[in-house]
Amino acid sequence: MPLVLYNTLTRTKDVFEPLTPGHVGMYVCGPTVYDRAHIGNARPVIVFDVLYRLLKTLYPSVRYVRNITDVDDKINAKAKATGETISAITERTTAMFHEDIGALNCLMPDVEPRATAHIGQMVAMIETLVAKGFAYAAEGHVLFAVGAMTDYGMLSRRSKDEMIAGARVEVAPYKKDAGDFVLWKPSSDDLPGWDSPWGRGRPGWHIECSAMSLQHLGETFDIHGGGQDLVFPHHENEIAQSTCANGKPFARYWLHNGWLMVEGEKMSKSLGNFFTVRDLLDQAPNPVHGGEAIRLAMLATHYHQPFDWTADGLKQAKATLDRLYTALRAVADVDANGYEAGVPLEVLAALEDDLNTPLAISHLHELAGALNKATGLEDKARKKGALLASGHLLGLLYQDPEAWFKGTGTADGPSDAEIEAAIVARAEARKARNFAEADRIRQDLAAKGVVLEDGAGGTTWKRG
Repeated sequence: MPLVLYNTLTRTKDVFEPLTPGHVGMYVCGPTVYDRAHIGNARPVIVFDVLYRLLKTLYPSVRYVRNITDVDDKINAKAKATGETISAITERTTAMFHEDIGALNCLMPDVEPRATAHIGQMVAMIETLVAKGFAYAAEGHVLFAVGAMTDYGMLSRRSKDEMIAGARVEVAPYKKDAGDFVLWKPSSDDLPGWDSPWGRGRPGWHIECSAMSLQHLGETFDIHGGGQDLVFPHHENEIAQSTCANGKPFARYWLHNGWLMVEGEKMSKSLGNFFTVRDLLDQAPNPVHGGEAIRLAMLATHYHQPFDWTADGLKQAKATLDRLYTALRAVADVDANGYEAGVPLEVLAALEDDLNTPLAISHLHELAGALNKATGLEDKARKKGALLASGHLLGLLYQDPEAWFKGTGTADGPSDAEIEAAIVARAEARKARNFAEADRIRQDLAAKGVVLEDGAGGTTWKRG
C-alpha cells in the first residue's frame, strides 16, 4: 500500500509523494540545549526516528535534518543563574541529549545544524522580508508584520484573537500589531550578540528553523515534524517567514505528535511528576532494559494521539520485550543472516498507514508466536529474520537475548558466576532428592531478583 500520513496542514490523511521521486527531505525541530531532555521531549525524537527508518526502507535517498537551538533566552538565564559560560552549557547539554536519545535506540539525523552556525543565513532572510514589506525595524528590533500575509494562520486555523492569546505575545509600543512577532532583537553587552544592519543583537526563535531548513533542504521540502505544542506559534511563524521570503511553498506535509501526560496529569515539577529521560534510565532495575522499554512504551500509543506515561505502561513494555527476547533466545544458535532484510508485508502496511505502531507491535507478538512454533532450521531462520527485521524497523530488538535477560546486575546483587554456582548446587540438591534445599536456592535467587526457568535443555536464568 502507499504511505499515507496525517497532514496537519490539510487535516486529512494524505498519500505521501516526494517532491523529487526517490528522494525525501525531512526537517524536525530539535532541542533547546539548556538542560536534560524530559520524556515529553523524547516522544517526537522517537516518533520521527521510526518515520526516518520507514522512509529509508521505502526510498533510496532520505535527508533527515534535526536542529540544535543553542541561542535562546533559556540558555542565557541558565548561564546567569549558574555562572557557567553559554558555550559550556550548550556543549555539555548537547552531549547529554545525544547520550540519552542514543539509549532510546534513536538514529542520528543526516544533518544536525546549530543555530549559532547559521546567523548569517538568518540575517539574510530577515533582510529579504524587510525588503519585500513583510517585516519592519523598530527600536533595534525587527518584527514580522502578520497583517501583510493574507493567509497567516493556515496551519493552526485560529482566529486572530486566539492566535494572540496562544502566542502569549509581548505587549510592546514598537509593534504595529499585537500579533507581530520578533525576528531580531537587540542584545546587551552581557548577552550573546552578532552584528547586523539593525545593530548588535540575536535572532528570534522562529527564524532559526526557517533559515536552517532553507540551507539544508531548500525552499520547498517534503516533511516538517515536531510536537503538537509547536503548531502555534512556532510552525505557523515558520510558514509565514519562509513562504514570504522565498516566494514558494514551504513544507508539503506537516506531522505532529500528541501531548504527553504523566499518570493522567500534565507533567510539571510542582506536581512531582516531571521526569527526564535520564531519570527513567537511572531508575531502571537493570540498565540493559531501560531505553528499549521506554521506547516501546511510547510506541504503544499512536503518535497522533495524546500519550499518558504510566509506571504500569513501562512494566507492560518490559514484559512485551521479555516475550520477544524469549523467542529469540530459544533460537540463539540459528543463523538468520540473509533473512533479516525481509520485513513482513503486514508490519510494513501498518507503518505505511500513518505510522500505526500499535498495530505493528501486535504483529511482533504474532511473529514471536510463529517463531516459537517453527520447525526445521530454515523455517526458524526465516521467522527469526522476520522478527528481527520488524523489530529493527521500530528501533527494537538490537540486544543479544542473553544480555537482555542477564544484564549487568546491580552492585549489591549476585554476580553471573554466583548465579551459575547456585544453579549447579540446586541441580545437585534435586539429584539427591533434597527438594527443600532446591526450593530454598530458587527462593533465595528470586529474592535477589533472579528468576530460574527449567526446560528440556536445562535451567536458564534471567534478572527480573
